Amino acid sequence: MCVRSSGASTSRQSPVRVRRRLPHPPSICAPSLRLSRATTAADRGRALESRCRGRAGSHETKGSGGQPSMASRSLGGLSGSRGGGNKKSLSARNAAVERRNLITVCRFSVKTLIDRSCFETIDDSSPEFNNFAAILEQILSHRLKGQVTWFGYESPRSFWDYIRVACRKVSQNCICSIENMENVSSSRAKGRAWIRVALMEKHLSEYISTALRDFKTTRRFYEDGAIVLGEEANMLAGMLLGLNAIDFSFCLKGEGLDGNFPAVIDYTPYLKFTQSSDSISSDEEELRTLGSSGSESSTPENVGPPFIMDENSWFNKCKRVKQKYQLTLEQKGYLEELLRLRENQLSESVSQNKILLQRIEDSDLAHKLEKEQLEYIIVELQDQLKSYQSLDQLSAEVSLSQTSLDPSQSHEGDGKQDTLNLISEDVEPMDQKAD
Repeated sequence: MCVRSSGASTSRQSPVRVRRRLPHPPSICAPSLRLSRATTAADRGRALESRCRGRAGSHETKGSGGQPSMASRSLGGLSGSRGGGNKKSLSARNAAVERRNLITVCRFSVKTLIDRSCFETIDDSSPEFNNFAAILEQILSHRLKGQVTWFGYESPRSFWDYIRVACRKVSQNCICSIENMENVSSSRAKGRAWIRVALMEKHLSEYISTALRDFKTTRRFYEDGAIVLGEEANMLAGMLLGLNAIDFSFCLKGEGLDGNFPAVIDYTPYLKFTQSSDSISSDEEELRTLGSSGSESSTPENVGPPFIMDENSWFNKCKRVKQKYQLTLEQKGYLEELLRLRENQLSESVSQNKILLQRIEDSDLAHKLEKEQLEYIIVELQDQLKSYQSLDQLSAEVSLSQTSLDPSQSHEGDGKQDTLNLISEDVEPMDQKAD
């Protein structure tokens, strides 16, 4: 009975199992069966190999407890250290290239300023000066530290904050006058005004040298890698020394002092392409090919002005040299005429000087003769005065002798006294004339 009951139970449960398998549609199971049958032995081998590799990789990368193994960690640390070293070297390389570019373009800008000053006066309208001012502003703003506020935020600052502190030791500096300018309010505008005033005073190199010698202040305002903290700083001071030979004329109320916009450097005047010896086609053909996008701005006339305008630039230079030569000739003629005029004036002055010297000699001789005559007269008058003094003494003695005699003789003595008085009266006017 047990067997039957078990058999009955099995017969009863079998339909239930069939009903549970029925929800799986045969249309889905059949393709999977067909695909599995269609796979080749090679495909099954590759699948098995990939599974084995995946398991082996998981065992290698994980140790006990699912932690990464020492090999994986060492490889990760090595790759991380290489990545950090590459970043540092890349940043150092970028900083060095940036410093070299600014110093090189500054040297070119100073050279163009000196060349331009030979033909015309440098003022605010000169593109060479505007480019130089932008370059110098970029150099002095390179890696400039920001100003930390009370809330811990770092606000940008201008290079004028550094110049104002570092250039106080310059004798007769223009810091106070720029600080008191009414039309200049922002720090950037004051820095631009300082550049112009220093150039007109011919003290820009002195300002920069004094600021760079104050290393403590420079370190406080600039980060590591700045131009003013490197070897390029000495080159900068030497380059700016050549600007002392140029006469600048600026208006400190112009638009160039606007501090709302940063200065932008124009590199195109200093770019020149040199064709390689391995190049097959000419420069014009290559530029025409590169500028064949269809837009007018990409044509060779706009892409390569140094090549198209080369002849015109040489013609302009030749014209300027010719004008300078004509101006020099005119100045030479004027100076020669002025020299002849000065020579005539000099000869006339020499002749007049000789006449005056002769007159002085004659007057000296006349004065000497007159002096000798006056000395002789003085000696004679002194002799006469001595004789008159002896007569006075004689008259005094006579008067005393008369008083001692009789009164009858006193009248005769009075007569003699009167004669002596008359003689003395005649002598006094002569003494006054001698005096």
